[in-house]
Amino acid sequence: MKPSLVESDAHLSAGRPLKRAVDTRQLGLTLRTVYEGSVDTQPITDTHVELLLRLRQKERELRRAI
Repeated sequence: MKPSLVESDAHLSAGRPLKRAVDTRQLGLTLRTVYEGSVDTQPITDTHVELLLRLRQKERELRRAI
């Protein structure tokens, strides 16, 4: 996977947004590390279970529509 270009809040002198390359592999690894160290150890709430079930239902509906 190659680095992705993203817009930052910084602007060039002409008022155009500055684009920076972000290594998405490194970003993904960092996010996974943070997730595994904090969120992953906590129980899933009923609200999250309901959201996941609704998402699964929507995905099934979309597959059937194709």
